Amino acid sequence: MRLIRAALLLGAATLPLAATARPAKDPAPAIKPIDFTERTLANGLKVYAIRDTGTSNVSVQVWYNVGSKDDPAGRSGFAHMFEHLMFKATRNLVAEQMDRLTEDVGGYNNASTSDDYTEYHEVVPANHLERLLFAEADRMSTLVVEPVSFGSERDVVKEELRGNIAQPYGKLFSGYSSAISYSRHPYARSTIGSIANLDSAGIEDVRAFHATYYRPDNAILVVAGNFDPKQLDAWVDRYFAPIKRPATPIPRVTVAEPERTKATHYTVYEANTPLPAVLISYPLPPDNDPDNPALAVLNTVLSGGESSRLYENLVYKDQLAQSAQTYLDTKQGPGNLMAFAILAGGKTADAGEAALRAQIARLRDAPVTAEELTEAKNQILTSTLRSRETAEGKGRAIATSAIIDGDPRTSDRQLAEIARVTAADVQRVARKYLRDERSAAIRYLPAESAPAGTKGDAIAVANTVQVSALKAPADMAVPTPASAAERIAPPAPGTPVAAAIPTPQEFKLANGLRVIVVEKHDLPLLSASLVTQGGAAWDAPGRAGLASLTADLMTKGTATRSATQIAREIEALGGSISSGAGWDSSQIDVTIKADQAAPALGIVADVVQHAAFAPEEIERARAQDIDGVNVALKDPASLSSLVAARAVFGDGPYGHPASGTPTALKAITRADITGAFAHMWRPQQAALILVGDITPAQAKSLSEKSFGGWKAPAGAGLAAVSPRAVPEPRMIAVDMPGAEQAAVIVSRPGIARSDPDYYAASVTNAVLGGGYSSRLNQEIRIKRGLAYGASSRLTAHRMPGSISGITKTKNPTAPNTVAIIVTEMKRLGGEPVSAAELETRKAVLIGDFGRATETGAGIASTLGDYVVADLPLDELKRFVPAVTAVDPAQVQAVAAKLFDPAAASVVIVGDAKQFLGKDDDGMEVIPADKLDLDKASLK
Repeated sequence: MRLIRAALLLGAATLPLAATARPAKDPAPAIKPIDFTERTLANGLKVYAIRDTGTSNVSVQVWYNVGSKDDPAGRSGFAHMFEHLMFKATRNLVAEQMDRLTEDVGGYNNASTSDDYTEYHEVVPANHLERLLFAEADRMSTLVVEPVSFGSERDVVKEELRGNIAQPYGKLFSGYSSAISYSRHPYARSTIGSIANLDSAGIEDVRAFHATYYRPDNAILVVAGNFDPKQLDAWVDRYFAPIKRPATPIPRVTVAEPERTKATHYTVYEANTPLPAVLISYPLPPDNDPDNPALAVLNTVLSGGESSRLYENLVYKDQLAQSAQTYLDTKQGPGNLMAFAILAGGKTADAGEAALRAQIARLRDAPVTAEELTEAKNQILTSTLRSRETAEGKGRAIATSAIIDGDPRTSDRQLAEIARVTAADVQRVARKYLRDERSAAIRYLPAESAPAGTKGDAIAVANTVQVSALKAPADMAVPTPASAAERIAPPAPGTPVAAAIPTPQEFKLANGLRVIVVEKHDLPLLSASLVTQGGAAWDAPGRAGLASLTADLMTKGTATRSATQIAREIEALGGSISSGAGWDSSQIDVTIKADQAAPALGIVADVVQHAAFAPEEIERARAQDIDGVNVALKDPASLSSLVAARAVFGDGPYGHPASGTPTALKAITRADITGAFAHMWRPQQAALILVGDITPAQAKSLSEKSFGGWKAPAGAGLAAVSPRAVPEPRMIAVDMPGAEQAAVIVSRPGIARSDPDYYAASVTNAVLGGGYSSRLNQEIRIKRGLAYGASSRLTAHRMPGSISGITKTKNPTAPNTVAIIVTEMKRLGGEPVSAAELETRKAVLIGDFGRATETGAGIASTLGDYVVADLPLDELKRFVPAVTAVDPAQVQAVAAKLFDPAAASVVIVGDAKQFLGKDDDGMEVIPADKLDLDKASLK
């Protein structure tokens, strides 16, 4: 599913137009339109190019005009499964070679399937562009589908499906919401499909699907980044122009969805539902309808940020919902606006539905205010700026417009139209589309709340939904792999383009506050992060979640501003403010248009100096956090991470849940909160990081004005926290009866970020589980199809963290995946890694680092990590050389010392009766409802 391009993210800057009247002529564009070239090859392939010499990378995207709406009858989930198969072999590429061409050189690739399209995207160093064009053309024209990879990927997709529905509310969002929204259109079917439909798909169906839809006249190619335009044209002509355009027409869905004139209601009772939920769907026109800009503004008024109507009323004032949101799902065909709420503890779905409908009715009954209108437009504007910080983001804006609307300029046009939306427009579309009789609603309730003898309503795709059969083209060719002698190798890489690494500048205010500045003038954006020492590691015994709750409350009121005023003021500037706590630090973050820096930083300064911690705000935040924790405890993956932390760290600083537990959150007092705040938030323990369209002189003036008067409170600052003795490894099974999938973690103690072995350990971790081509993913997903993915995680904090192998799999195969993780961890220390494998894993780390420091927020986050770990800022320039210098001997030595599974604990969370055997005597079995995360013993 997708959103209107102009509303992908929320947060923005002031638009120069009236809020209630349409101007006589169009205002100047708020954002410069994307500069691109376009051409169409003789075979029908449309090519769009966006040159950006400010990056050392290039983004290659191929979008096909085929999605889940085109799934054949009885084959729902087919387009999505086919997406997976496109990463297998072609005539000239062996299976998984696309990953070698991208990930192994420091880039990445991925793909997604929506109702309307399937897209494939890669970002690589710019000197690898020709290789990617060769590869994309080869899989467009000569994909090889053979039984082994077909069967393996089908199993992988099944695990992806199980993972979706294993999460709380998974069925609501992955299947039920679409099924109730359509009576005839194939949009009613789930994009990921069903196990039965996946099992029914045959290899000939797959080949016919490729021949029918994967053709040049049904695709677009978007290249964005650092390239020579003439050379790009020559390469496109060389690799794509020879692909033949089939003579057969492309099947198109032409089903008309009838107008819904009578409201429908469903009630379902589902397992693993910690809190009641309600969802209401209203049908909307296609994305290219003239009403969609007004609908984008309406959607933002309803749920864009904490000053939005749903948050302010349902979540904040009435405390009726744990979360409330709307989702604008516009498509090639009829779309929907979905309003949903997960209710707060003790609240009912009836009350939630009534509240959602009341807020919808407000939009119909009266115009939005001038302030709301301007704020919504500002949020959309900044979100668009943020989405265009990278070449890939610019390319995606062009691609979605071209595929969904048939016009690559739609995203820019819609943005201009949003600027002209009036309050009357918003009310008009609300009255037109959001009437009660046009709604379909689901009340999604815990299974245990069902009255005796009640099963609830069955929700399934209506039998009136019209789905076409797939007919193989008469002249369909079946590509086969070329022989070794015939295979054409990808072209060699070109001359590397040097990456520009930002240079931070630093000064201190008289009160000791560090100010770190990075100039980045490509867009009028500024990311600001105020970071201080002290986080969840300082939570007192029995007070898990204290640092997190304290940080959350900082933006919920000051001596002169209420929580609502803070949200409204910052969001009126087009920004969004957030505060939170990690293990070792706490921070306040804001991203705004650069010309709004002064008022935004003024708000941040007020928050950090005058946070009020009003009792009513404490109780409100406490209740929200408890509800959020209860939801997380029902998710096998989230729960497994919490249990693993207790197993590895025991009662040490990193052992408890950082977000708290229901028991600990209830025990926290206001004195605990004000005490934690006074210890942690002091200027001499903090750093203000400013990245974006700002000069050091401007940064000095702004920081002195906003933070120069900040003084440390009386009393002691942050006390030292030390790690505890490492507990003995444990084997723990958390029994969650009925769980659709088991979450698996093998975790052991690790190192601190400042440890001399950090870079060698990072490279070793990348070999084990960093990326698609890592050993764990190769063994668990690619070779055996046991999981949607498998990875490893190195968490290096201010104190020693942990090293973990992680995956999710069907319950019966959980022991198999544990055995594979243990074997691969042990193998790392037992035999050297080849130089060739090591180079690819280094490239993964270097590429990830480069992309993380490509955006303002990413640079600020990276520098914030350095500040917390007490590292010099020139670590930015040290990262690449340090990773490059790691050799096989260092990896083997570090692996033997830090990755030995003998020191690891094993945690499996799932339906224990399906994975426990007779020989599992050493496994502690703890029922999920008896688990006590407040204790190191867990029981």
